[in-house]
Amino acid sequence: MSTLAHTMMTAARSAESGLASPGELDRYPFAEAPAVDRVGAPAWDGGDPELGRVGRRAAGSRGRGLHGQLVQQLGQMIVSGDLGADRPLVPEEIGQRFEVSRTVVRESLRVLEAKGLVSARPNVGTRVRPVSDWNLLDPDIIEWRAFGPQRDDQRRELSELRWTIEPLAARLAAGHGREDVQQRLTDMVEIMGHALAQGDALTFSRADSEFHSLLIQVAGNRMLEHLSGIVSAALQVSGGPVAGCDRPNETSLAHHGRICDALAAGDGAAAEAAMRQLLTVHPEVERVVPAPREH
Repeated sequence: MSTLAHTMMTAARSAESGLASPGELDRYPFAEAPAVDRVGAPAWDGGDPELGRVGRRAAGSRGRGLHGQLVQQLGQMIVSGDLGADRPLVPEEIGQRFEVSRTVVRESLRVLEAKGLVSARPNVGTRVRPVSDWNLLDPDIIEWRAFGPQRDDQRRELSELRWTIEPLAARLAAGHGREDVQQRLTDMVEIMGHALAQGDALTFSRADSEFHSLLIQVAGNRMLEHLSGIVSAALQVSGGPVAGCDRPNETSLAHHGRICDALAAGDGAAAEAAMRQLLTVHPEVERVVPAPREH
């Protein structure tokens, strides 16, 4: 096993057990596993008032502090529909409901406004915006939709998006021939192989995520590169086998290896074909692969 493989597998296990030392996982900034309480966020009114206390919702905070926790809480409530479109958001009411300062509320609403979830206007106040205004490519919104009532739509849309961009990225990446990138991709396949042999799904998932993100980043297209984080988010929140790389198995590993071989040979067509095969190895693929649309 390479040093990189050993380091990454150790880091993954440490993260899973909660024993990671400070900075140990900084080299692998992958999203954490979703908290189980993200489905069915509490309604704005009614229910146990204790649920609204941001400081006590450690499971969903992911170490973000009060500001990040409030963004997470309000974002989930908006995306789940608990706070419907055009719902007014009164800062004073939010502060009292979640027991946070006015400054925390103000900064949190600014973050949500940047994501397109709310709008603030003079003499109107802050209101929830319709879905058509949301930045649906924002990784946080992807996550909130994936673990809310819209999870089926989000899963399908992410799959369709991956089918659009990843085969193209594989074809483009084959023309760059960077040895350092090729080695990194090969390292990820090696890590996935070791993880598969040891039944380590967490390490497999993290190496898989880095493989796909790196492939898009080296395609030589800045617009595609901007989407690498979206693909990473898709892999983390897919919630099921929407593509061949969503579950560790020998077939998935073999397709990743074929992509590496095609990239090393500079064969864009083969790299694209291998990526398409990777995205369609599960029996339920007929339901997932985008069908031709009638115009």
